[in-house]
Amino acid sequence: MNYRPKYNKSPKLYNLKIGKVFLYEDYIITEFDEGVDVNFKNFNEISKIIEENFENRAFGFIANRVNSYSINLKDAKLFNEKFNNAIAYAIVAYSDLTKRIIEIENHFFKFNKQVFTTTDDAIAWVEEALAHQYADSYNK
Repeated sequence: MNYRPKYNKSPKLYNLKIGKVFLYEDYIITEFDEGVDVNFKNFNEISKIIEENFENRAFGFIANRVNSYSINLKDAKLFNEKFNNAIAYAIVAYSDLTKRIIEIENHFFKFNKQVFTTTDDAIAWVEEALAHQYADSYNK
């Protein structure tokens, strides 16, 4: 995929066991493989990338759902606690079924979340949310 962020350099690409991660300066974009069951344990490689690059700093997360996969909702509490510095979580959905699945997930995950139909719109929203976050912290 070729993503066009406004304010970031080219991403660093990670090919992991559960899919791809595109690391930008202030956010990541994930593309999980077809049929993967994402849980807290197999998300470990991505957790390390997040910890190493964002530490306690605010960051954005974009899930580009080009493939069909599941998220273990029993682990939602663990994700919510571990990534409380994720201030913008965008999902790019390409089908009505994916949008309905996201509605169910919304009951379990406590992130500032929006659903989009294009990666460009998702990137723009995440970058705007991060810009507001940084401006708010600077003005305090």
